[in-house]
Amino acid sequence: MEFDNQTADPIGGLDLTGATRRTLITGLAGGLGLAALPRFGLANGRKLKIALSNSYIGNEWRIEMVNLFKAALQMEPYKSEIEGSYYNSGNNVSQESQQISGMIAERADAILVDAASPTGLNGIIQQAHARGILVVSFDNVVTTPAALKVNTDQFKFGETLAEWLVKKLGGKGNVIMVTGVAGTTVNQQRNLGAESVWKKHPGIKVVSRFAGDWDSATAEKNTASVLPSLPKVDGIWCQGGTDGVLKAFIAANRPLPPTAGEAENGFRKFMVGYMGHKVDGLSIGQPPYLVLVALELARQVLNKKYPRKDITIPFPFVTDATVKPGVTVFPNLPDSFFADFTDSGPDAVVKVCVDAALHGKPCGGKLTVHLPKA
Repeated sequence: MEFDNQTADPIGGLDLTGATRRTLITGLAGGLGLAALPRFGLANGRKLKIALSNSYIGNEWRIEMVNLFKAALQMEPYKSEIEGSYYNSGNNVSQESQQISGMIAERADAILVDAASPTGLNGIIQQAHARGILVVSFDNVVTTPAALKVNTDQFKFGETLAEWLVKKLGGKGNVIMVTGVAGTTVNQQRNLGAESVWKKHPGIKVVSRFAGDWDSATAEKNTASVLPSLPKVDGIWCQGGTDGVLKAFIAANRPLPPTAGEAENGFRKFMVGYMGHKVDGLSIGQPPYLVLVALELARQVLNKKYPRKDITIPFPFVTDATVKPGVTVFPNLPDSFFADFTDSGPDAVVKVCVDAALHGKPCGGKLTVHLPKA
């Protein structure tokens, strides 16, 4: 999906530079994509105002993440307790900073941030904190202690993918690394995790390292451009866009090697058999429902029901031996869809319906998000 660093995205961004309550209401009436709910009386006489600042809307993961936030605002307990809004900045640090400044001016109670830079937003987040606004950073987190953090262990993510490949290859072989969006904490930490493993196994040779930007189409295009110059590839380490990488191998008439990648539906289709090919794989998810964990953390902290503390949740994963159609892979959904939109099993962090991820529509019943024990 193409996006413009200066304009609102198709899901619902709005430039908050110099925004006032009147301009926000006007923007909503004009269909500019601001999602807001009417006020409702709580103990202090109103709903909690919680805004989502999303840096990037250029891949399916971010679309699902924003959709889950939209769906949650229409489900209890959030429907009755929260006045929600969401904004996308086109991966522009300055734009995201300006939008957060507008959220501060609008006196938000909490701001959820998926950041364009680990350090570039620290100043404005510290301003929010100084004004008593709770900031929860998730996914691409910031470095300032002024924000609470919600994430999986990104270093462990990259490390686990690499360790699985090393075991599959018997400690020897040529691998490619398909990295994420440059400059983000997630990309940095995943790469460091992988590199910590390669250093222990000199028989593993990284023959190419290039960006896939966590996007299937980008990863496919960039893989296709480097494959002609590469020797035999024995393994694939991929942060995202994994299905695109495999399609590039098929187009180049190359066999599909063992692949450690993200939770794209297309990748998991290949793990059960797809397009006449089947791959040995490990699929780890950076779940889009991190936004729901961040939202629940903000709600409970503001209601004084949970301590102000960082949260790390386990990442969901499957292998070619454990992937299950209809549960962790969805044959009738697009390849680029991230299949880890919901958790599963008896200890699930959260369970949501597919319509929430696809269309931002509420599921039936109450939405329950389980935070770690305080």
